[in-house]
Amino acid sequence: MLVKVWVIPLLYLDFEIRREYIVANLCENKNRPQMHCDGKCYLAKRIAALDEQEKRQAEKTYMSRLIDQVMDQRAFFSFAQQPVVVELLRRAVFSLTPCFTPRVAVDDIFHPPLV
Repeated sequence: MLVKVWVIPLLYLDFEIRREYIVANLCENKNRPQMHCDGKCYLAKRIAALDEQEKRQAEKTYMSRLIDQVMDQRAFFSFAQQPVVVELLRRAVFSLTPCFTPRVAVDDIFHPPLV
Protein backbone atom coordinates (compact mmCIF):
# COMPACT_ATOMS: atom_id res chain seq x y z
CA MET A 1 0.00 0.00 0.00
CA LEU A 2 2.81 2.40 0.86
CA VAL A 3 4.46 1.68 -2.47
CA LYS A 4 1.31 2.74 -4.34
CA VAL A 5 1.49 6.16 -2.72
CA TRP A 6 5.00 6.77 -4.07
CA VAL A 7 4.47 5.54 -7.64
CA ILE A 8 3.27 8.81 -9.22
CA PRO A 9 5.79 11.07 -7.45
CA LEU A 10 8.56 8.68 -8.51
CA LEU A 11 7.26 8.83 -12.07
CA TYR A 12 7.51 12.64 -12.00
CA LEU A 13 11.00 12.40 -10.47
CA ASP A 14 12.09 9.99 -13.20
CA PHE A 15 10.69 12.38 -15.80
CA GLU A 16 12.60 15.33 -14.35
CA ILE A 17 15.85 13.38 -14.10
CA ARG A 18 15.69 11.97 -17.63
CA ARG A 19 14.00 14.96 -19.31
CA GLU A 20 16.71 15.50 -21.96
CA TYR A 21 16.71 11.83 -22.95
CA ILE A 22 12.90 11.72 -23.09
CA VAL A 23 12.69 14.88 -25.22
CA ALA A 24 15.39 13.64 -27.60
CA ASN A 25 14.31 10.00 -27.96
CA LEU A 26 10.89 9.17 -26.51
CA CYS A 27 8.78 12.27 -27.17
CA GLU A 28 6.09 11.77 -29.82
CA ASN A 29 6.28 15.43 -30.87
CA LYS A 30 10.07 15.70 -31.18
CA ASN A 31 9.66 16.48 -34.92
CA ARG A 32 7.40 19.45 -34.07
CA PRO A 33 9.36 21.75 -31.72
CA GLN A 34 6.81 24.56 -32.16
CA MET A 35 4.42 22.61 -29.89
CA HIS A 36 6.81 22.96 -26.91
CA CYS A 37 5.79 19.52 -25.70
CA ASP A 38 9.15 18.87 -24.02
CA GLY A 39 8.26 15.26 -23.25
CA LYS A 40 4.97 15.98 -21.51
CA CYS A 41 3.19 13.71 -23.98
CA TYR A 42 5.39 10.83 -22.81
CA LEU A 43 4.68 11.68 -19.17
CA ALA A 44 0.92 11.86 -19.80
CA LYS A 45 1.02 8.51 -21.57
CA ARG A 46 2.91 6.92 -18.67
CA ILE A 47 0.47 8.34 -16.11
CA ALA A 48 -2.52 7.10 -18.14
CA ALA A 49 -0.95 3.64 -18.38
CA LEU A 50 -0.30 3.66 -14.64
CA ASP A 51 -3.91 4.65 -13.92
CA GLU A 52 -5.17 1.89 -16.21
CA GLN A 53 -2.91 -0.65 -14.53
CA GLU A 54 -4.08 0.51 -11.10
CA LYS A 55 -7.72 0.22 -12.21
CA ARG A 56 -7.17 -3.33 -13.48
CA GLN A 57 -5.40 -4.24 -10.24
CA ALA A 58 -8.27 -2.83 -8.17
CA GLU A 59 -10.75 -4.84 -10.25
CA LYS A 60 -8.68 -7.99 -9.76
CA THR A 61 -8.50 -7.39 -6.03
CA TYR A 62 -12.25 -6.82 -5.85
CA MET A 63 -12.99 -9.99 -7.81
CA SER A 64 -10.61 -12.07 -5.70
CA ARG A 65 -12.19 -10.79 -2.48
CA LEU A 66 -15.64 -11.48 -3.86
CA ILE A 67 -14.68 -15.02 -4.79
CA ASP A 68 -13.07 -15.52 -1.38
CA GLN A 69 -16.29 -14.48 0.31
CA VAL A 70 -18.41 -16.77 -1.83
CA MET A 71 -16.08 -19.73 -1.53
CA ASP A 72 -15.44 -19.29 2.19
CA GLN A 73 -15.67 -22.76 3.72
CA ARG A 74 -16.15 -21.54 7.28
CA ALA A 75 -19.75 -20.56 6.64
CA PHE A 76 -22.21 -23.23 7.77
CA PHE A 77 -25.68 -23.39 6.33
CA SER A 78 -28.31 -25.74 7.68
CA PHE A 79 -31.40 -26.45 5.66
CA ALA A 80 -32.91 -28.76 8.27
CA GLN A 81 -36.61 -28.29 8.72
CA GLN A 82 -37.42 -26.11 11.70
CA PRO A 83 -40.60 -26.73 13.70
CA VAL A 84 -43.43 -24.37 12.84
CA VAL A 85 -45.34 -22.87 15.75
CA VAL A 86 -48.80 -21.53 15.02
CA GLU A 87 -50.62 -19.71 17.77
CA LEU A 88 -54.39 -19.51 17.48
CA LEU A 89 -56.34 -16.95 19.48
CA ARG A 90 -59.74 -17.85 20.89
CA ARG A 91 -61.23 -14.50 19.95
CA ALA A 92 -60.40 -12.19 17.13
CA VAL A 93 -59.19 -8.79 18.25
CA PHE A 94 -60.31 -5.83 16.18
CA SER A 95 -59.57 -2.19 16.73
CA LEU A 96 -61.05 0.63 14.78
CA THR A 97 -59.19 3.89 14.54
CA PRO A 98 -60.45 6.39 12.05
CA CYS A 99 -57.58 7.19 9.78
CA PHE A 100 -58.88 10.47 8.40
CA THR A 101 -59.71 12.26 11.64
CA PRO A 102 -57.04 14.69 12.72
CA ARG A 103 -55.25 13.96 15.94
CA VAL A 104 -54.51 16.92 18.13
CA ALA A 105 -51.04 16.48 19.54
CA VAL A 106 -51.43 19.50 21.81
CA ASP A 107 -53.94 17.58 23.94
CA ASP A 108 -51.26 15.01 24.74
CA ILE A 109 -48.81 17.67 25.91
CA PHE A 110 -50.98 20.27 27.65
CA HIS A 111 -53.34 18.77 30.22
CA PRO A 112 -54.36 19.61 33.78
CA PRO A 113 -51.89 18.57 36.45
CA LEU A 114 -52.23 15.05 37.73
CA VAL A 115 -52.63 14.71 41.49
